[in-house]
Amino acid sequence: MKRILICLIIFVTSYSSLLSQQPRARELGIPMDGTTGKLNAITDVQGVEVGHTTLISGDGKLIVGEGPVRTGVTAILPRGKKYDPVFAGWYSLNGNGEMTGT
Repeated sequence: MKRILICLIIFVTSYSSLLSQQPRARELGIPMDGTTGKLNAITDVQGVEVGHTTLISGDGKLIVGEGPVRTGVTAILPRGKKYDPVFAGWYSLNGNGEMTGT
C-alpha cells in the first residue's frame, strides 16, 4: 500500500509533464501491479480526495518583486477529509528553498 501511495504522489506531482504527450509507464512496458480504474486517475482509489486552488493576484506585465503573481497548490488526502495523519513525502519543483517547512 505504501508503494502504491508513493507512486500516486509522484504521478500527481509530475502530472503537468504527462500532459505534454509523454508516454505512460505501462506504454513503455514497465510492469505495474493491478489494473487501472475507470478514470485512470488517483481519484479512482476509494477514500482518496484531491483538491487544488490557483491564486492569481494582479494583472499586466510582470515586474519582478511586485507581480502579478500566479501560484497554486494541490492537496492529496489519502484517507479523505477525516483527521488521520499519514507519512508523507515532498517534491521540489524548482530546487529553490525546498527545505523551508519540510
